[in-house]
Amino acid sequence: NFKARLFTDKIFETTQIGCLFFMANHSNRLINETSPYLLQHAYNPVDWYPWGHEALQKAKDEDKPILVSIGYSACHWCHVMEKESFEDESVAEMMNRDFVNIKIDREERPDLDHIYMDALQAMTGSGGWPLNIFLTPEGKPFYGGTYFPPKPVQNRPSWKDILFGIASAYKEKKEEIAEQADEMVKHLEKTNGFGIGNATENIFFNRDRLHEMKTQLMSNADKKWGGFGRAPKFPQTFIIQYLLHYYYYFRDEESLQQALLSIDKMIQGGIYDQVGGGFARYSTDGEWLAPHFEKMTYDNALLLSVIADAYAITNNEGYADIIKETLDFMFREMMSEENGFYSALDADSEGVEGKFYTWQKKEFVENAGPEGALLAELYGITENGNWEHTNIPWLKENLETFASAKGYPIELLRKHLKTTKHQLLEARSKRVRPQIDDKCLLGWNALMNTALTKCHRVVRDDGYLNMAEQNMQFIYRHFFNEATGMWYHTFKNGIAKYPAFLDDYAYLIQALIALHETTGKIIYLDRAQKLTDEVIEFFTDDSSPMFFYTRKDQDDVIIRKKEVYDGAVPSGNAVMAVNLHKLGILLDNADWRNKSTVMALSVCEMAARYPSSFGLWAGLIAEKTVGTVEIVLVGEDASLKSSEILKAFIPNKVFQWSADPDESKPLLRGKPASTRTVYYLCRDYSCKKPVDNSEELLQLIEKDRLS
Repeated sequence: NFKARLFTDKIFETTQIGCLFFMANHSNRLINETSPYLLQHAYNPVDWYPWGHEALQKAKDEDKPILVSIGYSACHWCHVMEKESFEDESVAEMMNRDFVNIKIDREERPDLDHIYMDALQAMTGSGGWPLNIFLTPEGKPFYGGTYFPPKPVQNRPSWKDILFGIASAYKEKKEEIAEQADEMVKHLEKTNGFGIGNATENIFFNRDRLHEMKTQLMSNADKKWGGFGRAPKFPQTFIIQYLLHYYYYFRDEESLQQALLSIDKMIQGGIYDQVGGGFARYSTDGEWLAPHFEKMTYDNALLLSVIADAYAITNNEGYADIIKETLDFMFREMMSEENGFYSALDADSEGVEGKFYTWQKKEFVENAGPEGALLAELYGITENGNWEHTNIPWLKENLETFASAKGYPIELLRKHLKTTKHQLLEARSKRVRPQIDDKCLLGWNALMNTALTKCHRVVRDDGYLNMAEQNMQFIYRHFFNEATGMWYHTFKNGIAKYPAFLDDYAYLIQALIALHETTGKIIYLDRAQKLTDEVIEFFTDDSSPMFFYTRKDQDDVIIRKKEVYDGAVPSGNAVMAVNLHKLGILLDNADWRNKSTVMALSVCEMAARYPSSFGLWAGLIAEKTVGTVEIVLVGEDASLKSSEILKAFIPNKVFQWSADPDESKPLLRGKPASTRTVYYLCRDYSCKKPVDNSEELLQLIEKDRLS
């Protein structure tokens, strides 16, 4: 397995002792951090602090504004700004003299990133990373921006200009800045939880709302290249997932075809690593050719989950191949020896974006085997390059179309491709690799855990389920402190840090529910129940149906955010609403079911109006509308026969099975163990007459769907 090293590790391995001594004595306060992103800045001449009491108190004691710079290790423009400005001694002198400088890894502290990104968008109408925002000593934002060049460019001020202007303004107009910052905090509090309405009696679940959401999504669909909207294009898996659910409920071919087109075009595109597997974060163009080359664990987890759904619907073996290639990539390059998943791979290597993944035609053909020229044509490889004078392998058309046009046997082409990918991967392995962000995040590990479980269900590879269970052991071993009863957000080098956020809990509960349904093990259900109790205890907002993003005992943020709509990762509130719905049925907890209903009703109007930002909510609203089927399987062959139900695409189900039913579990109650293995189809704990095989059960489910 590939074991990547941090840039700082390479320095310590390859640099002479004298240079090491110099660097050790010229590091800043980030040197003791575990975040690869913060460690990248540990030798800047800027006197960086991590976020914490020391820096915040220094700003108050010295009456200086705080400069907070937020980024992440795989961020290309973060690297650019570091080289241009933060490594410049004259810039550092200004920053150290006039500001208290704080570096934040947005993946370690998404709570702070959410707050200050909202502030920046309110100030400028846009956002992005690096996020550079100026705060009063009390942590209140008053000015910000993203990337600033070292010299003025196209009416964009230089970083030095910004520093000089802010420092002067703070000295001369301190009271005005304080008032402006107070107004910004009021604005953030007022707009907190955008999208939350009142769950009044005139708002209810109906099929017209489901049709409206589908129509809205299709109005923004790219019907040629897949996806939604214009470049840059993101995977938007939540939209695809809703369209697959909508197809299931209404057998609407248009929604299915758009969902599959989107998946297929991403798989054929440069956003998918045609050589090594795995997906990049987004495409810079509308045809999925040129990605922003960073690879994130969460993107791959979310895409694996939705591709597993597509495979369950279509039985298209091409999806099984992509699942295998992507998980092979995750195991090879993104997994620790302890079965935890790292966060990200950088877009850059040797200071050039995408260099690790691109090819010159001669190099490609030489390494592609005897059919190199044919495969170069298949992958769009040209002498002049298809992107910035080099080539990104992609499939402009599918294999069948290409083979037919060339009169080439499709099975022979697939055979050549398999061999060629191995040869190209071997050749590429000799290149300088992109840096890896080897911290592990609780929520992202949980998302990958769910993906592993779903992939096991459809491709029936027991190795994936075994890995999911081993990864869950890793999660409980390293993110949970038994002595304090605390869950933590990030883990690296034996250190777990920062109290877990709502997303961490929500994704972990989701993964535990999936493992319970798949393995039948009650321990996973019991754990999900305990974690849900903690969410209600620590994250509840008494004035809103939604949960706060941070715990009630966290005291280093200026406001407690409520994240409602989907971003790059799913809304923690949406996932929790789904969890409460499923657990409410599995545990017969009416309070949880009712809370889930109120949460969904409170976003119903916004989801209907803006479904692209409320994809997960749309799926829950659909299930609340059509109802949930309860499937129970009991008998001595339950373990063997459970796979027949798990593989089926039934989005509005809860499933529980056991060879020896636990009478304390509501769905299993009254269904005694027997040598006869039977299936029950129930709604609201009222069950039809049991049937003996999955075919009969699926027929009953289809009748239920149509009723």
